[in-house]
Formats: sequence, C-alpha cells, structure tokens
Amino acid sequence: MTKYIIILLLIVTSCKGESKKDNKTKEVKSEVIKTSYFELVKAKKQNGLLILFPCFPCNAENTLSEFKIAELSVKNNYSVLAMNLNQRLYLNKKEKQELADQLARIIKEHGLSKKNIFIGGFSSGGNVSLLISNYLVVHKSQIKPKGTFIVDSPIDLLGLYTTAEKNLKLNFSVSSVQESTWIKNMFDEEFGNPSTDQITKYEQYSPYTFKTENINNLKGLKNLKVRLYTEPDVEWWKEYAKNEYEDLNAFYIQKLSEKLMIEFGEVTIELIKTKNRGYRANGERHPHSWAIVNKKDLINWMLE
Repeated sequence: MTKYIIILLLIVTSCKGESKKDNKTKEVKSEVIKTSYFELVKAKKQNGLLILFPCFPCNAENTLSEFKIAELSVKNNYSVLAMNLNQRLYLNKKEKQELADQLARIIKEHGLSKKNIFIGGFSSGGNVSLLISNYLVVHKSQIKPKGTFIVDSPIDLLGLYTTAEKNLKLNFSVSSVQESTWIKNMFDEEFGNPSTDQITKYEQYSPYTFKTENINNLKGLKNLKVRLYTEPDVEWWKEYAKNEYEDLNAFYIQKLSEKLMIEFGEVTIELIKTKNRGYRANGERHPHSWAIVNKKDLINWMLE
C-alpha cells in the first residue's frame, strides 16, 4: 500500500563520464537534457530506451539520484528518459493519450530509439508504467514497448483504500493516520466509498483489483516482458505502521503475478522478491525503495 506515500512535497547540458569495462578504462559519452517535463540522459548510440516514472511526490532528479542506472544504461547504448510526471495513482483516458503523445514527441525530437523500449516506475510511478504500457499496445501507438516493470507499487486502489481504513482504526502513528486520511478522502471524492457504492470506478482506474481479479487495464501486456519487484519485509512494516502482509503492496503484487501467469503464461512474467536491499540513497533502511532493483540484472533483462 502507499502508507509510505509521503505527500511532500532545466536548459540543455552535456556531460562526459568515465567507467571501466572489461578492466579497461573507456570514456562513456552522454548528453544530459533537462526540461520541466523530463530529464534525458542520451546515449551516443541508440540501441534502446528506458523510460522511468517517479514516486508520488518525486521527480526525475530524485529518480536518477535514488536509482543510479543511467551510466550503466548508457554504457549499453540505452538512453534513459526520467519523467517528471508525478502525483498520479492512476491515469484517466485523456491523461493516457496526452502522455502517449508527449512520449512520441520526445522520442522524435531527440532522435531516440523506437525499438527496445522499456517502461518502469517506482511506487505510484509503477502504476503509471503499467497503465501507459497497456495503452500504447492496445491503441497501436507508434511507441511499442518491449517490456515494463514496477517497483513496489500500490497496484490495487481498492486494496489501498481498505488498508487506509485499517490504519485509521489502528491510529498507530501520526504519519500513517495523515496518509490514510488523505487516501480515503481522495478516493471517497473520486470513486465513492466502496462499502456503500459500487467498486466499478476502482476497477476502471486500477491496474489490478484483487477482490474481483480484474486485470482489464493490463490485457495489452500479454506479449510484453513484465517484471514485478517488491521487498516484503513484514517485520519492518509491523514496526513502522503495524501492518500485516495482507496490507502491503507486496501482497497485491504477488496476487497480480499469479493472475498474470495464469492469463499470459509464466515465460514473460517475473515476480522478484528481495531481502534487505531496500535502502534510500541517504542510507535510510526502507523496503519501499528503488534500491531493491538489481541494476545490472535489469539491464541484462532488457538486453535479452
């Protein structure tokens, strides 16, 4: 769940970095382009593109700081496009079309690869990644993603609402109560109270609804490579927010993986559970972090 959603709250430059490859020092050239909409680390040679979406209060700068994949990606001739699009737990139809058009413009204007495109995101950014990937496939966009991945994302909006209600009853901590109050109030206004109203709107906008096993918003992913990352540290969450496994993103991500494997087959779907990898860039222990992703392994998955 996003009890860990924290409501917190660019000029063209070029840079050169050095890295080692095969024990030989080799200059890795890249161009960094920053705008109010994105930050692009452009590889000199275009063999592919990695598009990243941030967590709810985050931006492109935070993404590239917490998830230091740009140098390794560029070394393998993949540009990295980190988007500033945030504060989205879901996308409506208009937002999906606008985002699809925006991505197409960026790719065209900056001469980026139209092949080997991978889309991923952390927390709420993972929801965006799944939904836009599905939209691009279903609507036969000129952008054809090859794969998509999420990092501990709150994929079930109905489940998120349910956990928010639990947290309010527990009244365990100030931060948990504040976040849960915000979630419940927003969803009551946007979708209605699922206890008294139909859950149709939750199904309409959520990547996945466990209660009804609804994956209508992910049908287009059938022929894509999909990775689902999560670190289910139950003891940490019990201490932090008095949550049980069934309250965590990890629970719903596991259930989604099981559903997708049944629907799509096990070959393209991967559930990756990690242990003790979740640390923020400042050293803070937190299982809800970009760091649970093994960067080299992710690149290899993209190159396969």
